Amino acid sequence: MLSLSKIKSEVRELRAYSLSVHCAAVKINQNENPYDLPQAIKTEVLKRIGARAWSRYPEFVPEALLQRLSNFSEWPREGILVGNGSNELIQALLMVTLGKGKSVLICEPTFALYRQVSIVLGAKVESVQLNPQLQFDVPALIQKVREIRPDVTIICSPNNPTGCVIDDDQLLELLRESTGLIVVDEAYHEFAGHSAAPLLSDFTNLVVLRTFSKAMALAGARVGYLMAAPDLVREICKAVLPYNVNVFSQTAAEVALEMYEPELRPLIATIVNERNRLFSELRKIPGLTPVASRANFMVVRSQIDPRQVFEQLLQRDILIRDVSSYPMLRGYFRVSVGTPQENDLLITALSEISSSLGGRRA
Repeated sequence: MLSLSKIKSEVRELRAYSLSVHCAAVKINQNENPYDLPQAIKTEVLKRIGARAWSRYPEFVPEALLQRLSNFSEWPREGILVGNGSNELIQALLMVTLGKGKSVLICEPTFALYRQVSIVLGAKVESVQLNPQLQFDVPALIQKVREIRPDVTIICSPNNPTGCVIDDDQLLELLRESTGLIVVDEAYHEFAGHSAAPLLSDFTNLVVLRTFSKAMALAGARVGYLMAAPDLVREICKAVLPYNVNVFSQTAAEVALEMYEPELRPLIATIVNERNRLFSELRKIPGLTPVASRANFMVVRSQIDPRQVFEQLLQRDILIRDVSSYPMLRGYFRVSVGTPQENDLLITALSEISSSLGGRRA
């Protein structure tokens, strides 16, 4: 077709980012917060939304949200950019930095969108694999930075899908070595109790991404934010569309920040406790080897084909993520941490599957 001939060949070779169309009562495939937004936050959001005119655009610059984010993150308001989820901000950042002749460095396996957006923009994608323990191979990463001098290096920490974290000493070494931007995607940082944000004041080549979709229980509202040097934020802002965050999402994010301590922080602690319990219980099941994670999910090595595990769990109304097609993850599936009741159902189901299909202790 003539129309398709106008599409970049690199784009035509890509597979679109997609998710399973399956549904289940226990949905633990997307790393979501298993707890709904607390009712106190919902009530206040609806009260504020109902009191404003819906016929008017949102504020061109969401000043109230930016100021609350500044107080919350302890970073200057001029160094913060809000987006329609952190995915939009990843795209905007790469749009202003990448193109033909530019390169991006990623650690694999990781979030597929980094590679996809970079290729669409015409950049060269280089990668370094995690080590055999599925942790960041920082010596290999630094060596690669020295060799290719990438324009952008992206570190997902905690990493999706493996849950590993880059520590401060490792990140400092990387920041000092790099001549390009170092982007740390912290979508799950609350579950790790660790952030790269304190390093922002010392390194103008550091960018930190965060989201309200996970720990803040606002995946449906699509709100993310980016922190960097104010001069850098002004340039990234040029790739963001006007009014990119709607009134409802802005208001929900503001209220979530205001009520974070009494309403949301306790839920995060509960999820972390459940993550640790789930890891311990999965280790007891023959044929399964979970990988320790600092996020609200974990990958599990299985002696039974992960696709078979997926299908068997789906028959029991439990939806997980088969990640066995990812680099280094042949034989693995990923589970999000659910409520205690959901985790119990998963543990029981996996025990039954292991027993019926002849799983052996891995």
